[in-house]
Order: sequence, then structure tokens, then C-alpha cells
Amino acid sequence: MRSLSLLALCCFSPLLFAADIPGSQDLPIVPRMADAQIVDYRPVAELERIYPLGSIRKISGQLRFDGQVAARGQATSVTYELPPEHSSTAAFTAAREALQKQDAQLLFWCQARDCGESSLWANDVFGNAKLYGADDQQAYLLLRLAAPQDNTLVALYSITRGNRKAYLHVEQFDAAAPLGDLLPTSATLLRELKSTGELDFPKLTGDPDDTWLRLISRGLNLDTTLRVSVSGPKAEAWRQALIGQGVRTARMEAGSVDGAGLHIELLR
Repeated sequence: MRSLSLLALCCFSPLLFAADIPGSQDLPIVPRMADAQIVDYRPVAELERIYPLGSIRKISGQLRFDGQVAARGQATSVTYELPPEHSSTAAFTAAREALQKQDAQLLFWCQARDCGESSLWANDVFGNAKLYGADDQQAYLLLRLAAPQDNTLVALYSITRGNRKAYLHVEQFDAAAPLGDLLPTSATLLRELKSTGELDFPKLTGDPDDTWLRLISRGLNLDTTLRVSVSGPKAEAWRQALIGQGVRTARMEAGSVDGAGLHIELLR
């Protein structure tokens, strides 16, 4: 009787016996979701890497996107197949939140059809056919780790395939030379604000910086229904500067969040 029970368990609970591919391991910076299995692993290799900072498309056989980060360095990646009870969206969110708790900076974040074609991300960007799925079931995020690891990038890509299997791809890239200034897109700032409820800029401690002023004002003006509070040592100067960039006065109020730099919070 015990033999029959064991046979039934083997037949109907294959996830209990699933294993990571040999030689694979997690990346320390992103915790693994419970019961996820490593189905693709690329150990550290030195190469030239290009990470898109915009929706991708192909024109005349060439991959096109609005911006990019290009550098030479060491890359390693791991791809997880998620258990049926976890969605690719949940895994993506958990990974993003874990990285943001380490003060990683979001550079580009897209979801669903805003990212472009999934086949291009799978084959042309990551070289991993397992990541090809429905365009409306994908998400991509590029982050930069906080100093002293600020020459390290992390790319996240999640997808749900037509067969309902969900995957999360995590790639760490350690640049061989300093990456210099990297700025987020305005759309990414808006997505971060709407998803997390706040934007924190600890380095913006002084008077409004023209570059950041343009990025933040454009992000806020992508959705004119949102209202925010503005906090920080130079909060009023930033609020007035944002008004000068076309953000309506009625959409902003003085905030009370303590901190070294500029802080913008979504008013629900």
C-alpha cells in the first residue's frame, strides 16, 4: 500500500522532485521565490552588453530602441521557472522590491506591450528562447545598484508563456569601467511613483537641477490626474520650479517627510 502511495506521489507531484540544472546557483542580490526552479544559468563571462532604455522593435532587420546602456564587463544570469501558484508579475515585483530595499536606482521600467515584442527581448536581448511569451504578459526593469556597487547593473525580465508557464530572468552585469551618469526615463519615474507611492532623490539636496527638473516634470505631466506632496530642504524651490515647467499648482502641496534630499509622495 505504501508503494502505491509513493508511486501516486511521484506521478502527481513532479514539482516536489524537480531540481535546478547542474552547476547553477542563485544571485545573492535577489532572493529566490519559494519553489521556483532554475532552468537556465549563465556563469560569469566577460562580454560587451547593451541594455535597452526604451521599447524595442526591429526595423530593416536592426534592433531599435530610444536609449541604451552599453558597456563591457562581466555578466551572469539565472532564469527561474515559477510554480503554478506564483505569477510572473508577483515574482517580478518581489525582485524589484528586494533591489529597491538595497537603494538600487530604477533606470527603465516597462510592462506589457509598452516593452515591444517579447520575441525580441527573448532572442535578441537575452538570447534565451524560454523567455518568449505573450507581449501583454511581460515586464522589464533595468536598475543600478547603490554605491559602492554603482558600476553594477541588474536586469529583470518576467514573462508568462502561452502554456501558462511563468518565468523570471535575473541578470547581473559588473561593468569594467565606471558607468558615469545614468538617468531614468520620465515614464519610469511615473511608473515608480504610481507603483510605490513615492520618489526619493537623496542626492538632490540643493536648488533645482535643470536635468532632473525636466525629467521629473515630464513624468508628472504624463498623468495630469495625479496629485503629489513635495518635501525636502529645498522643497518650495522645487515646487515653484516644477510649476514653471508646466505642472499645475493645484497638483502639488508642501510635504512633511524628513530627509536629506527631494522627496515626492503620491497623494491617494
